[in-house]
Amino acid sequence: MEFKNNAFEQLAKRGFVFQTTHLEETKKALKSGPITFYIGIDPTADDLHIGHFFGLQMARILQDCGHRCIVLVGGATALIGDPTNKTDMRKMLSKEEVARNAREISSIIKRFVRVDGDNPAIVVDNADWLKSISYIDFLRDVGVHFNVNEMLAKDLYKNRLMKGGLTFMEMGYMLMQSFDFVHLNDKFGCILQIGGSDQWGNICGGVELSRKMNFKDGAPRPLMMGLTCPLLTNADGIKMGKTEKGTLWVSREKTSAFEFFQHFVNCLDADVERLLKFFTKLDVDEIKKMCREDIVKAKKRMAFEVTKLVHGEEEALKAQEAAIKLFENKDLENENMPIEEIKVDDKINIVEFLSKLSIIKSKSEARRLIEQGGISINNKKVQNENEIVNIKNQNSLIVKKGKKCFVRVIIKK
Repeated sequence: MEFKNNAFEQLAKRGFVFQTTHLEETKKALKSGPITFYIGIDPTADDLHIGHFFGLQMARILQDCGHRCIVLVGGATALIGDPTNKTDMRKMLSKEEVARNAREISSIIKRFVRVDGDNPAIVVDNADWLKSISYIDFLRDVGVHFNVNEMLAKDLYKNRLMKGGLTFMEMGYMLMQSFDFVHLNDKFGCILQIGGSDQWGNICGGVELSRKMNFKDGAPRPLMMGLTCPLLTNADGIKMGKTEKGTLWVSREKTSAFEFFQHFVNCLDADVERLLKFFTKLDVDEIKKMCREDIVKAKKRMAFEVTKLVHGEEEALKAQEAAIKLFENKDLENENMPIEEIKVDDKINIVEFLSKLSIIKSKSEARRLIEQGGISINNKKVQNENEIVNIKNQNSLIVKKGKKCFVRVIIKK
């Protein structure tokens, strides 16, 4: 693969650069020639969500510029759980659950970074080396370099400390991730760790551990650096990746291609330019021109491009076609529409009925939407909050919220 020396410029131009431990050194390293970098993903679930996809986009840009990519699946760290920004301790998973999740995630990763052909990425699992280190050796070789007072001062422990529930086990997470960086440097020559800004404390831990171990052992280890991208939030500062049903996953089994498409079609106008820069390969100047001239067209283009990247062009075209038909009320039986099952009696007040759906957050929201003319059932607008929904002879209903949100409600009696 031909090396491109503008990787940092590409990342910065598209808004990926948020924090660096060594700004000028990172720029120089990425410009001078191919380096090895890594990004870590803990298998706390059997799928990736849009936040992971965001980080992997940054990794793909570096890989496309000729840099060597390592994706670390945290089969060991997932057993502990990252306490970063958590108010409660993460749910502890069994070893079997983590191992199964790791296998699933490893297969999904291949959709976002190249693992074969020219300049393939390496996928590793930190369980392969962390599990073989004895507890005493780890404390003597790694723990000795961490000052507890300095650790507690970091933002990643802030919420857990406020609740007074930080455990010794969770304190060990930073040590494990920090050691991962050192191990990958020793084995693969990895000198850069990338990730979301919520990982800043852990990334800095690895950079500092390398420096201290190098000083102690006199090892010829090169400078190790960290680079983070911003958290994926919308223009209002709210974390993105949540749908009406929950997390926005990349697997069709959990979030259909249609739901994925709709999530991006429904985003705020102010987010379109940023998301096009993050999730497409379109030229930045073209993106700016598109958003300036026709923001609705740009939004639809974004939804299609992102869905194509995650689910493939065929699924993206199906989602696009389904959306057009639904908006024109031509196909209220479309198979791509999200489905939700609820159990209700033969007759029920419209507000009570709507409050049972995930797309409606509360009864007060249901009343407000009805008053504003924002609710339709089977293409008929609901006129007032006292209406009764008669579902005695119906197995399903199509509920429309606003202009773009549809759901097929399956009736269970």
